[in-house]
Amino acid sequence: MAEVSKHQVEKALEAIVYPGSGKSIVSLGMVSEIFIADAKAYFSITVPADKASEMEPLRLAAEQAAKSVPGISGAVVALTADRKPGQQQAARPAAAAGRAPAQPQAPRGTKVGVPGIGAIIAVASGKGGVGKSTTAVNLALGLQAIGLRVGILDADIYGPSLPRLLKISGRPEQLEGRIIVPMENYGLKVMSMGFLVDEEAAMIWRGPMVQSALMQMLREVAWGELDVLVLDMPPGTGDAQLTIAQQVPLAGAVIVSTPQDLALIDARKGITMFRKVEVPLLGIVENMSYFIAPDTGARYDIFGHGGAKAEAERIGVPFLGEVPLTISIREMSDAGTPVVAAEPNGPQAQIYREIAEKVWARIGAGERKAAPRIVFE
Repeated sequence: MAEVSKHQVEKALEAIVYPGSGKSIVSLGMVSEIFIADAKAYFSITVPADKASEMEPLRLAAEQAAKSVPGISGAVVALTADRKPGQQQAARPAAAAGRAPAQPQAPRGTKVGVPGIGAIIAVASGKGGVGKSTTAVNLALGLQAIGLRVGILDADIYGPSLPRLLKISGRPEQLEGRIIVPMENYGLKVMSMGFLVDEEAAMIWRGPMVQSALMQMLREVAWGELDVLVLDMPPGTGDAQLTIAQQVPLAGAVIVSTPQDLALIDARKGITMFRKVEVPLLGIVENMSYFIAPDTGARYDIFGHGGAKAEAERIGVPFLGEVPLTISIREMSDAGTPVVAAEPNGPQAQIYREIAEKVWARIGAGERKAAPRIVFE
């Protein structure tokens, strides 16, 4: 079967008329960039904020129109509210094709856990380029090395890294009832948007689409029984981070920074965000803390040294450890063989295991009860 084009889906959506206008949602410019992956169409519809609560029939009609296109087996459609000054923004989460009506949203301040998962921790950074994803992967493997059942979710929709870092390719299996089976490698259960789209695909999504995709990857995946789920967060303090912090019962957050002042400035913003939404701070990791020349053994503090530790002491947050800048960590990450898995007895793996032990101790491993088992009916 020939590949379905965005134009075919857009053509089908031209039949959907916005109420009272006599014009299609396409001609009115209400439809976002259409993204197609795995025979599913993803897009959002921008509607006036004061009409958002009335637009569910429009969303359903657009979903059905997309599914009518030969080669499209499902659709994920979100309503995005176009807010005007003085109006409160409203948005409805995306709905997967054929899914049951959405459950009522939990009251503000209520966070619904994921069945089967004992603790969820976020690995975050104030900016990109500080080695957050590499740290998240090796932290997950470090937690596994101390005897825990661990999964990892790539929460960076725009720039997923886990498929490459963990050398995983292919598409995940989908069970009946929209539940996705996570991919696996090195004993970790893994989910990432990178498994659903091509590596070079540009994700041109508005905030509500990102938020909906995150919640689906978290709650509609067959994680099974895990002691810990590590969330590799996107850099910064935007919609994705706020959505997770407000809707997911995080056991805590690990902040990754390099030693220099510029990175620490941004790390403080992440720390401030988690504190404002009452997420415990498990500690700070100083990544690329120092460099040991492989030929001479000489140490160089390329980005300075000790900045993250000093910052942790200043604000009263635990300091979890220093990870050196080494050629082996870089080469193994690029090759999809994380250092904790590839060289479990090496000095770098030992550093990550010690960080993992501190993190697990901080979230109260001895007091945490197992979450209920997932049941598929």
